[in-house]
Formats: sequence, structure tokens, C-alpha cells
Amino acid sequence: MDRKYSNEITSKDNGKSVTVAGWVHDIRDLGNLRFLLIRDRTGIIQVTIIKKYVPEKVFKTSGKVSKESVVKIEGKIKTEKKAPGGYEIIPSMIEVLSYADSPLPLDPTGKISANMDTRLDNRVIDLRREEIRGIFKIRNAAIEGGRKYLQSERFIEIHSPRIISTSSEGGTELFPIAYFEKEAFLAQSPQLYKQMMMSTGLDRVYEIATYFRAEEHKTIWHLNEITAIDCEMAFIKNEENILRVIENLISSMVKEVVEKTANELDKINKKIEVPSIPFVRIQYDEALQILEKNGMNPTWGEDLTTEHEKKIGEVMEDNGHELYFITKYPLKIKPFYTMPSEEPKYSNSFDLVFKGREIISGSQRIHDYNLLIKRIKEKKLNPSNFKFYLDAFKFGMPPHGGFGLGIERFVTLLLNLPNIREAVLFPRDRKRLDP
Repeated sequence: MDRKYSNEITSKDNGKSVTVAGWVHDIRDLGNLRFLLIRDRTGIIQVTIIKKYVPEKVFKTSGKVSKESVVKIEGKIKTEKKAPGGYEIIPSMIEVLSYADSPLPLDPTGKISANMDTRLDNRVIDLRREEIRGIFKIRNAAIEGGRKYLQSERFIEIHSPRIISTSSEGGTELFPIAYFEKEAFLAQSPQLYKQMMMSTGLDRVYEIATYFRAEEHKTIWHLNEITAIDCEMAFIKNEENILRVIENLISSMVKEVVEKTANELDKINKKIEVPSIPFVRIQYDEALQILEKNGMNPTWGEDLTTEHEKKIGEVMEDNGHELYFITKYPLKIKPFYTMPSEEPKYSNSFDLVFKGREIISGSQRIHDYNLLIKRIKEKKLNPSNFKFYLDAFKFGMPPHGGFGLGIERFVTLLLNLPNIREAVLFPRDRKRLDP
């Protein structure tokens, strides 16, 4: 089908015959005059049907079509200032490719609101709304900006297994699966595999990864299937080398969104500025001091709670920092592969926080085999369960480190969405497995 998208129609098409196709967004029937608004991925175009000026078959068909039916229309373009986009089509042919049932379970015009469960139960129709589709165009631009930057910095894209034999991070929140005669799990992250890559000579890798976390959260911030940009890089001095990559990655992602999705941002009335770098860095102990100054009583050596992160975020935003790093967390709260700092009770780890929410977690990793064994045992884990991983450290492993960037959280915070489920096509959470 040789057709034009609605946004491709210009003044050069005035008076010419074109073919368009899409969904019937709205219908206005005034008797001998009908208007069909046809929606495609780029916008809406008006089809004007005047009984005495169109073939009889066209007029009859236009009176039978239902909202959200899929149609193909041929006709002449005419300039019309009142029409969406400034043009209308006078049809010579209307073909209904697929009729939509009526009534619809959801109003794709957005005139009638629906709760989140109703929207997710009917996600395909929900995504017909321009502002909802726009979220995923913005998400796509952010990922594309990230890919462009990482490729420019000589990172190689990899794809690690989604089925694993042991926990990636030593936790218990795993989804077990039937894998022939063996015990297996859905991957928590590509952590162990991307570290193993550092010993191969592929010393800068990334992947658009999928995480599966069997955590029974019931919040607007958590999912059980998560998408992330995961990176690992070798021959680093310390975690500062990684922080510089992150700053440029985030900047590139936001820049791509600003440059490529101006129309989508306008539809949701969102203005975004590319963040300036470097991002401010505060250490864990400084974060505790901020909390204490604001009437909270954190315990040293424990991870920051959601309320702690929120309060620190408020203080940092008041000082002009939406994005900032928290570094040097206590070693005891970090995974076994995290490199201890020169002062052993601390670690060379970090989080990137955006508007009071962690969106990146990472660290310099341990590259010494004996130290890694020691740390695994300190975490009450069995080194034999990590044999395939540990073998990569026996034959020459360079200093390295990396991070994971949660894409859904990033998009949610960038656009100030009310729920993280808005930023994923088909969310998976504690109760939702369909659609």
C-alpha cells in the first residue's frame, strides 16, 4: 500500500490524489455532510464527505463505519485551515479494512478518563492515544541516544543469557523455571556475564537488558520485569572513570529526546533541558549529615530508605541539583563483587539519583580472584555455585567496573509520569501477567 502519513502531507500535495490509512478517531455526522478524523502514528487528518460531491458508495460506507475501525482512503488534498494539520481529504474511495466492535472498552480520544487497571487491561486501545504513544517514542529516543553515545565510546553491544543457574547478586528474589532436569532461574541482571567479558578483550560492553526480580512490591515505582542499559568497562583506575561515562550517557539520552521528540513533549506539555555536567558528588556520610540536619535519624551502615532518598532529593533540588551521585557506601551493604575502598569499611560504589530516586547503581568491581572468594564467603555464599564466573578471574582479569540504568525509572522521572507502569508497554508486577 503506497500511502502517506498524515504529517507527510504538505502544501505541495494540494489538489493531488493521495492514499492514507489508519483508525477512525472520531465521526461527526451532519446528515449530508460527514467528517471522519483518521489517526495514524504521526497524527490526524480530516476526511470531508459531502454527499453531492462524492461517489454514492463512498457516502454509504462512511455512514456505516464505526469508531476505531481501520480504513484506507483515497482522495484529493484540499487546504483547510480549520482541519487538523491544515488539510482535508475529499475522498474518491473508502475501504474498511477492519471493523471495530462497539462499544469500546476504553475511550481512545481521552475524553472519558479510565483508571490504570482498565487502561492496562485494554493496553492496545490505550496506546492509540497520541500522548500515550508519545511516551514510547520518547523512550525510544532516550535509548537511541544512549546507544549512540556508547557506540561512539567504543562500547560493544552484547546479549547475555536470560536463563541462569545461580543468583546474579546473591539474593533470593528469583523466579525459578523448569529447565529440563536442572534447576534454573530468570536472570536478575547480566552482572556476572558482563564482568566475565572483561577478561576476553572485549573491554567495553553494554546491553539493553531485561531483569526479573521476584519481589512482592505494591508501589508505583516497582516492577517485576525491568529494562535497563547495563555497562561494564575495563582498565579503570577507580569508580570516577565510570561516573564520567554515566554523566555523558545521561546527557546524550536527554539531548536525543529534546532534539527528536519535540512534538511528543509538546503534547504532554513537558519542557526538558539537557543537564549540565559534571553532576555533583556527595559521599554516603555526607548524605547522612543532610538527613540529620533535616530531623531524620539514619543509622550508619544501613542502606538509604525511600524516605531518606526523598528528603535528600528535596535538599539537593533546592540547591539546583536534580541529578547527583551518592558515593562510598558501606561495604557491608553492597554485593560481593563490589570493590572495597582504601578505607575497608567503605566501597567504591555509587548511585545516580534523579529527583530523589535512584536510577543507576554501580561500582568498581573486585578483579582479584582471592579477594572475590573471600567476599563471597563473607556474604555466606558458596563459591562452588559461582564456578563458571570465578574461572574467568583465574587467567588475567583487568580492573573494571560498571552500572545498570533503569530505563522505566529514567523515563518516569524525566516526564514526571504518575506511575512507572506508564513507561512500559505491558507491565509485569505482583498481580499482572496479562496482556
